[in-house]
Amino acid sequence: MYPKKKLEKDYEGRIAPFKITGNVYFVGTYQESTHLIDTGGGLILIDPGSHAKLYLVIESIWELGFKPKDIMYIINTHWHKDHTGGTEALAAITGAETLIGEFDAEYVKDLEIFNPDILIKDGDTLALGNTSIKFMHTPGHTKGTISFFFDTEESGKTYRAGMFGGAGANSLVPEFKTYYEGCRRDYLNSVSKLSNEKVDVFLGNHTWNNNTEGKAEILKNTGENPFIDSGEWTKFLIYCKERCEKLG
Repeated sequence: MYPKKKLEKDYEGRIAPFKITGNVYFVGTYQESTHLIDTGGGLILIDPGSHAKLYLVIESIWELGFKPKDIMYIINTHWHKDHTGGTEALAAITGAETLIGEFDAEYVKDLEIFNPDILIKDGDTLALGNTSIKFMHTPGHTKGTISFFFDTEESGKTYRAGMFGGAGANSLVPEFKTYYEGCRRDYLNSVSKLSNEKVDVFLGNHTWNNNTEGKAEILKNTGENPFIDSGEWTKFLIYCKERCEKLG
């Protein structure tokens, strides 16, 4: 949705960690979004990112005052290595349980990326501390892509956060190595399904989905929180639908 930057070195993608809203924090890089949820009963981490940049994620967690060993669960939105490459190492370091959509499990196992502890089914929930996450199977980008939603509180108000776990259209063309027959149909059905969900805080699966870096600067410089925007979710899904349809 937003233009992507070209970076020469992995470390050039480092983004200073920050609180998005309530109990939700960004601890990832420009190339790969990673989010941390402080449930009060332990931490949940979403998509560790690539193995090569895991050290940046761990440093960001410490920088915010959290301890990696307090991560109880590592949720993987889909199996691509730019999201899951760091999962095995982080799980070994922290002892956290790993989760992925049931239809992506074969890929992470066969490619020896990691061995998942929990397979997510459509409609499943994960509860920890003060947070309950609702999962939705949203195939297209991969067969097992999962999206999720949960409530977060900020200044006495409750907002619903949500992520489309695999919004990229890059995998919807036959030239892409993980393309599968029917993926475009699945993608459009997933977008339609997601459009029925109310989201106040749209979390990007990649930073260019929701301009994570730009919003962080606004938040830092003005105190205004651009992440709280009940209209952005719908606009992004419309963009995803139109982009897929243009593929033919």
